[in-house]
Amino acid sequence: MSDPNLRVLVPAGEGRAVRLAAGERLRVTTPSGGQVADFFAFTGDLAEWLSAMHTWVSTRSVRPREGDTFVTQLRRPLIGFAEDGAAGVHEMLLAACDPVRYEQYGFEGPHRSCAQNLWEALAALGLEPPIVPQPVNLFSWTVVEPDQRLASPANPVPPGGYVLLETLRDAICVVSSCPFDLPIAGWEINAASGPTELVLEVLPPS
Repeated sequence: MSDPNLRVLVPAGEGRAVRLAAGERLRVTTPSGGQVADFFAFTGDLAEWLSAMHTWVSTRSVRPREGDTFVTQLRRPLIGFAEDGAAGVHEMLLAACDPVRYEQYGFEGPHRSCAQNLWEALAALGLEPPIVPQPVNLFSWTVVEPDQRLASPANPVPPGGYVLLETLRDAICVVSSCPFDLPIAGWEINAASGPTELVLEVLPPS
């Protein structure tokens, strides 16, 4: 079992990883509100990972909902969505931002990304991910417009919005404070004021 009641600050635009034993819970909070949290999870040996695509086939919804079970690429349960304190403002549609995305948007020079944050967070544990999976995007309000185009406006999650997740097996969870901050109309994703910190709390089994 990991350190009970462990509290981890995820600085704005960065990522952090925590190990959890089966049954432990992880609370993810956006203290300032409006901050997307890209959530990744792996089994302890990194052989399996949370798969958004396999999950939405299982749940029949591209929006994570309280009571849902997130499954791996082998369709095996890994994470339970125990409690939603953000009024359902989550999605599983957008891939993690990476350097190529910023280049395609015309940004010149280095820019932090959720893919980079995943690599760095696992490297801090001495690990290297076999893949950058599509994350579960907590506190993200990506929508499908009537013409089937995607839009991702600044999300409406208020300060203190949170989710509570439960590990169904031993897991390594990674949370990225999404650093996206480009001025693209209809694609703001985070709050207009820019990326802010997240808080992770590891709680004992209920």
